[in-house]
Amino acid sequence: MNDFLKHFPTNWQNKWADKGFTTPSFIQQEVFTDLKDGKSLIAVSPTGSGKTLAYLWPLLLNVKKGEASTLLILASSQELAIQVADVTREWAKELAISVQSVVGGANVKRQIEGLKKKPEVLIGTPGRVLELMKAKKIKAYQIKTIVFDEADQLFDEGNRPFIDQIMHQAPTDYQLAFFSATADRSIEQIEALTKQSLKVIDVTKMDDSRKGLSHYFIRVPARKTEDYLRRLAHVEGFQALVFFNQLSELGVMEEKMSYRGISVASLASDQNKLLRKAALNQFKDGTISMLLSTDVAARGLDIAELPYVVNIDVPVTEESYLHRAGRTGRMGQQGQVITFVNDHTLRDLKKITRQTETELTELYIYGGGLQTEAPEKAPTKTLPKKKEAGKKDTSDGSTKKTAVSPKVKRKNKQKKDKNKGARRK
Repeated sequence: MNDFLKHFPTNWQNKWADKGFTTPSFIQQEVFTDLKDGKSLIAVSPTGSGKTLAYLWPLLLNVKKGEASTLLILASSQELAIQVADVTREWAKELAISVQSVVGGANVKRQIEGLKKKPEVLIGTPGRVLELMKAKKIKAYQIKTIVFDEADQLFDEGNRPFIDQIMHQAPTDYQLAFFSATADRSIEQIEALTKQSLKVIDVTKMDDSRKGLSHYFIRVPARKTEDYLRRLAHVEGFQALVFFNQLSELGVMEEKMSYRGISVASLASDQNKLLRKAALNQFKDGTISMLLSTDVAARGLDIAELPYVVNIDVPVTEESYLHRAGRTGRMGQQGQVITFVNDHTLRDLKKITRQTETELTELYIYGGGLQTEAPEKAPTKTLPKKKEAGKKDTSDGSTKKTAVSPKVKRKNKQKKDKNKGARRK
């Protein structure tokens, strides 16, 4: 512990204490020296284990004030880039280092004005970073270190062309750091890009930062998804990121929940940056109880003490499940992942959890709360058959005619006469 903190300036040590930190996480300890010494690496650690600070602390200490664009951090989404920028500013200001975000969807002219002030740290999304490099607003040769946050997603079909071009904007030997909970699955792509075999630091098996996370499934009858989600919303203390596989289904559910009076918002790829930011802020400050999203929100978002993640659909891939689950139960806190299933999709979910060595438990919504034991069924009441007038049950199950009182006979006759009169008319 002392060996870790001895590298920190005094104001960082004070900040560490003020935040209540006691021990660095495994990934924070394991990558510190290599990154501080300028080495390139691939870092693999569970979601919610402190990866952002793991690369920020050593790399910010290497940044020299006045050297523009020394450190470039690439993030896989606008939300993640903004979040990383906020954390970076918090620690960089103690070193008098300036930070500029260059995120797609934001005002590019304002970003260019910010770049004129020669910030030492740049944080952005690949498309916007490349755009500003080509416009000579970001000078690639000045960059010494590039971090790939959520590295495996940065190598998907949408981002890979931008990454290739960014890496070849200048003939420079960058220090490269690739971070993700599933970066080990992109090693071949990383080595093809870098033309070298990088050191891999994987703390997945030794890390215990996910010890407070529990995984559940709820059997949901056909066409009852809305009803079950609404019932979850009324559970005491419920707040959840709710994930959908299809954007169209998300929109329909948002309308239905709003109509039912549930405080809900959405975070979708077809929204502009301001709408997405507003929805995220409302969710973080507790104004809304449910934030509906697709996998656009599954990467890197850190929402303090979020109690639940709900999968309306079983995620398509193991990676998707891991990253969605990573939004709750972070850094040892309690968190619950609940997945809606039917008889067919339960098999898919069990396959994913077997691959991730995750214990799965069935959950029930009952009496306005959640429980892991099936509620006892109330005894079914069998209503007696309506007896026909003038008949009586016998012990052998047959019926026999019984005497009808003169009063009842008169009423029956009056009723028949009345019906006959009505038919004549």
